[in-house]
Amino acid sequence: MKFIDANFIFGTNKSDEYPKTNLPEFAFTGRSNVGKSSFINNLVNRKKLAKISSNPGMTKAINFFSVDDKFILADLPGFGYAKISKTSRSEWKKMIYTYFEKRNELKFVTVLIDSRHDPMPIDLSLIEWLENHEKQYVIVLTKCDKITKSQAKDRVDEWKYLTSNCSFKVDVIPTSSHTGYGRDAFLAVLKKFL
Repeated sequence: MKFIDANFIFGTNKSDEYPKTNLPEFAFTGRSNVGKSSFINNLVNRKKLAKISSNPGMTKAINFFSVDDKFILADLPGFGYAKISKTSRSEWKKMIYTYFEKRNELKFVTVLIDSRHDPMPIDLSLIEWLENHEKQYVIVLTKCDKITKSQAKDRVDEWKYLTSNCSFKVDVIPTSSHTGYGRDAFLAVLKKFL
């Protein structure tokens, strides 16, 4: 799947300011520094569509991007970053969950997880929330170029096992924004929801 055009619409942290559109929407969420912006840029073959920062926790609003005027990508603030205040973390969490609950155009949530780390409670609690609220989601394992192929397979198997009884998981996809690995597999899933 090739994209002709991808544009930043705007960012907001207020639900009444979400873009007014009937286009299908796909959200991206995960812990700070998991590689959300890199993954989005890789998807649309752009280097600087979503801003990448060396300082985790810089995204403070939901950033919306239009792709070929066919669908919307929503880049959510990273969660779990320790160097921001508890108040800010609480506000961001509320903003993210409000978006999940209110955005009728949302087709699925992309839960990005760093493949180098064992499953963390913060990721599992997000998946539990999505299950409890009947929201479809795709687990994307990032940075698979930094581990061996065998380790990547084991990590995929681990997450498939952990979510084997889940009803709203769509898929578990190993990826690397550096090499492009997993891009086509993710786009194939996205295409089914268009």
